[in-house]
Amino acid sequence: MSTSQVTEAKKPAVGLPRPVVAIVGRPNVGKSALFNRMLGRRQALVEEIPGTTRDRLYGDVSWRGEQFRLVDTGGLDPEAEEGYSELIRRQVELAMAEAAVLLFVVDAKDGLIPADEEVAEVLRRSGKPVYLLANKVDNEARLEAAVQFYELGLGEPIPVSAQHGTGVADVLDRVLESLPPAPEEAPVEALRLAIVGRPNVGKSMLLNAILGEERVIVSPVPGTTRDAVDTSFEFEGHALVLVDTAGLRRPGKIGAGLEHHAVLRARHALERADTALVLFDASERLTAQDLHIVGFAIKAKTGVVVVANKWDLMEGISPTEFEQAVRRRLPFASWVSFRTTSAKTGLGITALIQEALRLCDERRRRIETGPLNALIQRAVAEQPPPPVRNQRLKLLYVTQPEVAPPTFVFFVNDASLVHFSYRRYLENVIRRRFGFDGVALRLAFRSRRER
Repeated sequence: MSTSQVTEAKKPAVGLPRPVVAIVGRPNVGKSALFNRMLGRRQALVEEIPGTTRDRLYGDVSWRGEQFRLVDTGGLDPEAEEGYSELIRRQVELAMAEAAVLLFVVDAKDGLIPADEEVAEVLRRSGKPVYLLANKVDNEARLEAAVQFYELGLGEPIPVSAQHGTGVADVLDRVLESLPPAPEEAPVEALRLAIVGRPNVGKSMLLNAILGEERVIVSPVPGTTRDAVDTSFEFEGHALVLVDTAGLRRPGKIGAGLEHHAVLRARHALERADTALVLFDASERLTAQDLHIVGFAIKAKTGVVVVANKWDLMEGISPTEFEQAVRRRLPFASWVSFRTTSAKTGLGITALIQEALRLCDERRRRIETGPLNALIQRAVAEQPPPPVRNQRLKLLYVTQPEVAPPTFVFFVNDASLVHFSYRRYLENVIRRRFGFDGVALRLAFRSRRER
């Protein structure tokens, strides 16, 4: 039997809060593997490295017609007092505070250790339903060894194997028995905003400032964020999903393993986004790597806001002159939106989200076929296509069959005759007449003989 039947829609439904179930335990007991198994997809990074998961990572689980939110947390190290471990502890405490049910994962392979007893004491004090899951029960010997966890005083340990899926269905059944009834509601389509940028430009701090809470770990150490962390919230009546991502380095600087997967997830987050907030450090100006990241967002065909963060450090600098300098570095994307902000002080954050929402609306705008063809006919008459191989391109008809991103299909005599400069000319013509400021457009050319 499948452990979870989850369909991941292109745009998630967001409405009244669903009950939350939190997975907790010490490091490296298999919490993220269990999280992925219960979701039915690989969302959390899984490595044999303690501390891989740092922030709270959420996913929606559908089981037997019921739904709840599952949250993966970092490993609790009772002996840690500073550094990342203390920051992770804070994230776990926040997850436990909002959860209706707690899943305490222990390692049947390692057996009962003092750290498990200390975590169990923390969970008992929560006063919430706790299910004890003995993970890595992959053979009879470990099944027999699981009984030792009775000593934790949390009831009968449930043997599971996140790797093979054994026992996970039983856990889901028990979770449903303990969840409060969820109110019925009509789903609302949520808009996705992805925060991307180089390491240490303030992405996680910006996410926390937007949400008004310590949602993800903030540290001056580059590479703190590893997963693409999705957070649902509402802003001025709009349902939004905010995605914090790992810092994007140059390809030659990307390490193997964990960092490589984190960067792949950041790129995937861009592909799923309506609007990309491309953050850069204003005090360092726009670097070559920042330009590459803008290119990633354009390739993903999102709305693009180039955001100069840490504006609180730019005292005495004219915003207008600074923007002009930024745009001179972006001749290939003169249409992108630009904003200044300070995640540290909150400066410009409301205006930034309002701009991101405007771009989401722009991506969904559709142009009527009549005015569109009239515009293109005038543009071709004013500037005919250049000859290619002694042949000349003929534009027969244009239409906009899709939105998000706005897609314009040109039917021509021979698509191979379209020069990149003329493609750019046609895009600029559409932008001058119909706007689409801040939004990447998709132009496709179809030969007359093509269906």
